[in-house]
Amino acid sequence: MPNPTTDAIRSAWAALGGDPADAAAVRPTGPAGVLPARLPVTDLAVACVAAAGLAALELGRARGAGTEPVTVDSRAVAVSFTSDRHLRVDGQAFSGFAPLSRFWPAADGWVRTHANYPHHRRRLLATLDLDPARPDDEALVASVGERIGALPAREVEQRVTAADGLAVAARTPDGWDAHPQAAAVAAEPLVRLRADAPAAARPAPLAPAGLPAAGVRVLDLTRVIAGPVATRFLALLGADVLRVDSPVLPELEPQHLDTDAGKRSTLLDLGRDADRARFAALLADADVVVTGYRPGALDRWGLSPEALRRHRPDLVVARLSAWGGTGPWAGRRSFDSLVQAATGIAEVERRPDGTPGVLPAQALDHGTGYLLAAAVLRALALRAGDGGAWTADLSLARTARWLRHELPAGPVTAAGPPDPGPWCAERDSPAGRLRSALPPVTLPGGRRDWASPPTRWGGDPPAWLTS
Repeated sequence: MPNPTTDAIRSAWAALGGDPADAAAVRPTGPAGVLPARLPVTDLAVACVAAAGLAALELGRARGAGTEPVTVDSRAVAVSFTSDRHLRVDGQAFSGFAPLSRFWPAADGWVRTHANYPHHRRRLLATLDLDPARPDDEALVASVGERIGALPAREVEQRVTAADGLAVAARTPDGWDAHPQAAAVAAEPLVRLRADAPAAARPAPLAPAGLPAAGVRVLDLTRVIAGPVATRFLALLGADVLRVDSPVLPELEPQHLDTDAGKRSTLLDLGRDADRARFAALLADADVVVTGYRPGALDRWGLSPEALRRHRPDLVVARLSAWGGTGPWAGRRSFDSLVQAATGIAEVERRPDGTPGVLPAQALDHGTGYLLAAAVLRALALRAGDGGAWTADLSLARTARWLRHELPAGPVTAAGPPDPGPWCAERDSPAGRLRSALPPVTLPGGRRDWASPPTRWGGDPPAWLTS
């Protein structure tokens, strides 16, 4: 009898180009429907985590480790995919969305905005002719609602986007599928993993190690959720992960605490000669660069794959975007919540009162993050055997298509969210006593938790741990 979870795992592993026989090494456990939704969200989540586990096993084999089955418990996955809700610092919980990040009724439909970051909030309010200097967002809700309610949804989308803010009109599934960006996304694979320099390929074997990614150096140029989730998983597997941010762009501390365990964090302004030189020195000794910005956004800093490989010819480059690498929206910034609204997911998950719904987790972010980590691990294993420079490309919109159109849809089940207690742990951190979700998969002989809690954001030197 077909098993939707097993089929989803096979689908994810096939998208990564993995050996189909390897998928048998996964032992999925736990109830179905722990992320209850009309769409097969639990299957997506388990499949993405399982694919990352399989890729870790593959890299471990390339370093002399044996192969043992890896168990993926749906309850651990559900808690990990909703980790922001379980985060506590000295007992304090945090709200996932700012008051101005929500659905708004427009004159002819619905609009979803994102204003968690100060610069996005400022652009949204300025577009609506409201004073960004007003500090109380709750007091602004009525005014924002009035301005949006007087306009067609797509006009709001166009105006806010033109001002570099974040808003999308909520579309029906058919409405999105007829959009030119949907066609561009459909033409892309779920995971694009390719060798960029086969003519210069030389095997780059990795020394035997207890953890699959031990000794691998990763420059993490990502923000928010998907990219940091990917690099956090690489850190769990032993990689030396250094997150690099601009001092100009603020970070939300709860987000950093939720997604940066096991890593270090530094600030570099690539507009300054001295910081560019420091970055170039890091890059020369890096194995992997992971980016999470819009296609082309980093090119002016010399961070295209071609420019990066002038420093390290066999570098693995993994790139994440919201809308994909081609199409009219390729250059737009976005977040999981907006992609859900634009691609018809909010309509599929509509609430009983008729308002747009959401997935039970930011599953596009988390799922794509684990697929991104899996692509990096597969690239390292392929480089160890065949050599070459490898590039991986993924997008939230393509993961949304996979969820809506390609995953096998079983019966809608609702086991309900699990008790988070067994899947969380507490430890001391620079920010205070931290409770956070544990990794959703543990490899045989691997770590149950990250080697270290998150450091202070931007508080580490721009250097690798070992010379």
